[in-house]
Amino acid sequence: MALTTTSTSTITTLLISLFFLPKIYSSEFTHIRFAKADVDLLEFPLNLEFFEAEFFLYGALGYGLDNVAPNLTKGGPTPLGAMKADLDHFTQDVILQFAYQEVGHLRAIQKVVKGFPRPLLDLSKESFAKTVDAALGKKLSPPFDPYSSGVHFLLASYLIPYVGLTGYVGTIPKLKAPSSRRLVAGLLGVESGQDAVIRAYLYEHAKEILSPYGITVGEFTNLFSKLRDRLGHQGHKDEGLVVPLAEGAEGKISGNVLAGDADSVAFDRTAEEILRIVYGSGDEKKPGGFYPKGGNGRIARSHLL
Repeated sequence: MALTTTSTSTITTLLISLFFLPKIYSSEFTHIRFAKADVDLLEFPLNLEFFEAEFFLYGALGYGLDNVAPNLTKGGPTPLGAMKADLDHFTQDVILQFAYQEVGHLRAIQKVVKGFPRPLLDLSKESFAKTVDAALGKKLSPPFDPYSSGVHFLLASYLIPYVGLTGYVGTIPKLKAPSSRRLVAGLLGVESGQDAVIRAYLYEHAKEILSPYGITVGEFTNLFSKLRDRLGHQGHKDEGLVVPLAEGAEGKISGNVLAGDADSVAFDRTAEEILRIVYGSGDEKKPGGFYPKGGNGRIARSHLL
């Protein structure tokens, strides 16, 4: 069939439009443009992922990333004071699964952003003891030792991974590229699962008194959550395993195996809130606690200038 002048003109216009379309609308172009805006937000969680990977690896195996995946450390210093924990077989199995999952998280993030060297981490029993003392408002005797038993190690695990989880919840709405949101959503899914396992295990032991302190496991978690809220300076974003009835799900139950707001939606935190908590100082400009020299990456270092 012969082409009319009108149809020829239409086809020409369409071809010209298709020629320019990739430059304007292609997902690849959008990803490249917005990935730069996402880089800092994607890199920051490496600070927490390094902590979790090292703590879980050392707890289960007695050694860390320097042996398991040295390339992921990017030459950062070996953690201070980390050691193998005295874990029962079941707990060691679970913690080792967590450890290798964290190795995968580090690799997944470093596949899409350059990343940075592992920050100096203080994972010594003394560092954990100071944090626990701060939560209880008194010096425990003997000092809390996260490596002394499975329950002790899981209580110590309660301190940090949940903080990273809330950070991921807070990060997703700020990301521009769909690929960035997909990555963080995937990381959040596994981090949430880890937190749920930790909380479920501790909830089973919530009424047990941790010797020799005369404090129940549930009370420890409540005090740890209150400490994180105090250090974060942004109100109520944390809950222990047993809460007042009015604060439980739908105001009808005091058991609180999963933390959430009035609608059982996960809490969120900013990078600054996270730094205040993991530094133990309540100030993103004052390193300390588990990060003696502060976190790495542009966001963390920008507060130390």
